[in-house]
Amino acid sequence: MRIAMIGTGYVGLVSGACFAKFGVEVTCVDKDEAKIERLKRGQMPIYEPGLDALVKDGFDSGRLTVITGLAGAVRSADAVFIAVGTPSRRGDGHADLSFVYAAAKEIAPMLDGYTVVVMKSTVPVGTGAQVEKIIAEARPDADFDVVSNPEFLREGSAIEDFTRPDRVVIGTRSSRAQDVMRMLYRPLYLSETPVLFTQRETAELIKYATNAFLATKITFINEIADLCEKIGANVTDVAHGIGLDGRIGRKYLHPGPGYGGSCFPKDTFALARTARDAGAPLTIVESVIEANAKRKKSMANRVIGACGGSVDGAILAVLGVTFKPNTDDMREAPSLEILPALQAAGAHIRAYDPEGMAKAEPLLPGVEWCSGAYETMDDATAVIILTEWDEFRMLDLSRVRAALRQPLMLDFRNIYGTGEMSAAGFVYHSIGRSGVAAASIQSALENTA
Repeated sequence: MRIAMIGTGYVGLVSGACFAKFGVEVTCVDKDEAKIERLKRGQMPIYEPGLDALVKDGFDSGRLTVITGLAGAVRSADAVFIAVGTPSRRGDGHADLSFVYAAAKEIAPMLDGYTVVVMKSTVPVGTGAQVEKIIAEARPDADFDVVSNPEFLREGSAIEDFTRPDRVVIGTRSSRAQDVMRMLYRPLYLSETPVLFTQRETAELIKYATNAFLATKITFINEIADLCEKIGANVTDVAHGIGLDGRIGRKYLHPGPGYGGSCFPKDTFALARTARDAGAPLTIVESVIEANAKRKKSMANRVIGACGGSVDGAILAVLGVTFKPNTDDMREAPSLEILPALQAAGAHIRAYDPEGMAKAEPLLPGVEWCSGAYETMDDATAVIILTEWDEFRMLDLSRVRAALRQPLMLDFRNIYGTGEMSAAGFVYHSIGRSGVAAASIQSALENTA
């Protein structure tokens, strides 16, 4: 089979390379000539573990090609995937579908024979119908179907998620389109991957509902963590206790400084706006959006409080700036809220991130970028862990303590144990595990009696 993948961003490049691994002939198309040339030289536009090797394998096998022109790729394709960006639209929060619609208009005159047009981009309900209308108006004679096939790729684990997914969702009522999509995902049948065929609008909503639910889990455990700090409970144990319930599950119950990235912020916002426009507001999702925004802003105050109420003139060592480990993605990262707030309060920031500094530097002016974790700490007032990269999990604590002006660590990812840090002589602040004095707890209970 042959497919064209329009867009070589995170979704398009990973999906195209993985389909090539499945044995499909894939042509990835992007208008950015410089980007395509870099790809041909093996230079990835994003950091994703294993992607460079997977792309190279695709090139070497001849099953993966990257080009700038649409015509040849589309005319020979059994399926054309639209995998372009859908950022939040300025002003109203809706998904910006201009790139999607532009792609539909461009491929319409090039369709040759029966073709399945697959929406891989994350799009609001009804987008597939609009794409179908655009193509039909431009090419009334075209023989095609538009299918929704949302992606469920976690940054840092995308290749595993594509090749061993929890499920594949395909939205179409066309039996011909179903046959094409079944053939494309045939390699997954050996692992008995559930493939859900449903109507197009349902598939579109599944993607948004999934991300909104996961964002809600994260926000819930963050607020439980705040409660734990007030009453002396341990959020790690709470998360473990509720996660053992099969109805809840363990994943996405890790407290932190708030969610970020390319999906959760824009998808929750777009879903909330779509629901408002449809007259069925999702007040839970709206509350999640508000709570997450407040949480990011509150993190700087935690740092200031731990430093005695002021960071004016302080040097703060920051470990990790990307929104999560194993990616260089800075989109909506908590660091973009936290670090400028600390700078505004008079702090000097020294930071290190294993993969994200090139993308972070233009977004965080005034930050001193370092070549390693320990370089950030010399004579610093405190060290702050913002991203749980593996290399931060095994720091030489005696070396850290010796480098710091005072043994103060703020671990916003809870990667160290409170007992371990106390034994190492640190003043240690984490999320949802610090507790309060017994007298304060007793006072709170008396006030509710």
